[in-house]
Amino acid sequence: MRTLDTEILVIGSGAGGASTAARLAAAGRQVVVVEEGPWVDPDAIEPFSLEEMVAKYRHHGSSAALGNPPIAYAEGRCVGGSTEVNSGLWHRLPPALAEEWRRTYQIEAFTPDVLDGYAELIEADQGVSYVPAAPPTSSALLERGATKLGWRSVEFPRVFRYDAAGRGTKQTMARTLVPKAVAAGSTIMPGCRVLKLVGRGSRITGARCRATRPDGTPEDLLVRAEHVFVCGGAIQSPALLQRSGIRRGIGGGLKLHPTIKIAARFPHPVDHDDVPMHRITEFAPNLTIGGSASRRAHVALALADSGALDPEALADWEHVSVYYAAIRSEGAGRVVAVPGVASPLVTYRLTEADVSRLARGLVHLGEALLAAGATELVPSVIGAPTVRRVEELAPWWDAVTRTQSNLMTVHLTSSIRMGETRDRTGTDSFGRVWGYENLRVNDASLLPDAPGVNPQAAIMTIAARNAEQFLAST
Repeated sequence: MRTLDTEILVIGSGAGGASTAARLAAAGRQVVVVEEGPWVDPDAIEPFSLEEMVAKYRHHGSSAALGNPPIAYAEGRCVGGSTEVNSGLWHRLPPALAEEWRRTYQIEAFTPDVLDGYAELIEADQGVSYVPAAPPTSSALLERGATKLGWRSVEFPRVFRYDAAGRGTKQTMARTLVPKAVAAGSTIMPGCRVLKLVGRGSRITGARCRATRPDGTPEDLLVRAEHVFVCGGAIQSPALLQRSGIRRGIGGGLKLHPTIKIAARFPHPVDHDDVPMHRITEFAPNLTIGGSASRRAHVALALADSGALDPEALADWEHVSVYYAAIRSEGAGRVVAVPGVASPLVTYRLTEADVSRLARGLVHLGEALLAAGATELVPSVIGAPTVRRVEELAPWWDAVTRTQSNLMTVHLTSSIRMGETRDRTGTDSFGRVWGYENLRVNDASLLPDAPGVNPQAAIMTIAARNAEQFLAST
């Protein structure tokens, strides 16, 4: 077994891992980043394509939290993690929610002023901005529907930089913080899966890995480190800790944004090259309405979720766009590492109130899309009627059931909560795992609850805060 020594080992290169590595390396620390997935050039593959799903997603995009109903979810598995495949929407953690988390979990240095200070630095460094021209049609339709109904809507900024011609480039971790970490001296090791952490007593001494050589053959590797940051996300981080025998406060309390969809047909073509940046916030934070990727395959999948995909429906798929209603869930889930199985078991239990919220969200989404000019709505609910007029929406209330609804999510959080209430958390206020001197988590797992918005801003803000605290204390 080959051995590699470093001061700091960062496991994972997504929003949390890249933020951690870049800040620690810039401070002169010796950092090695291991990433299970490959390094894929951000410009090499068309965004939101099937090719991208195969190259950058775990399980090629097909993962699910088991439950009644099961909830499909997606994880990035490449250098840059899910920042390579998401929409790049940027929303700071709402101050009221930050204050609620601070009180409930006794999180130190977690006031809105502290968090906003880090968010401002990240926004200036990364490039967070609005579309400099008119929004794409798919996005403007949401705004139009909300305006006609008298509902609030907002255009969210994105982690994008725009050139003089208005062409935008998403500032993924593989484009920004990973190269910065490398320029500051970090080593990035793609194709390197961490099997288990090793240590003695209250100290972790390193990680046993299975690396892939350039010729494609496997290699066993031991990375020895003085400090370890686990940044694999809300599913992979708790799974790794459990495989390593660390279970207290780890893997329970998983939170996500259950999402129900509609494939909406319009009398005119709708753009399909981007994800809408408008969101209807009339019912936020517990219910948000927005738009999804809507390439031909996404449209086909959305229509199939109704249980009756008509091949003729795809003949004019350019007129169809996919929209969603997402809720903050009362339910919770669990991540469990199963001995001898590479992937963890993920479960999630919706409450009856969650099912009711999803039905309400579907109906409100239908109202907005019809107000925006949609001529036909196909919901992701088996057996639910296709709707063409507002008065036809009423049956959807009863159609949304546990057995008939096809749900998904792209936001997973809260499986290793942070705070000073040891009976309710897996780490302290800054991500240090209880009972260990030199083991930290710094990713979406730490968020005490689902935030109701895209969590990337919160993840990066908290990761920057935690990295600075680590530098000040070691």
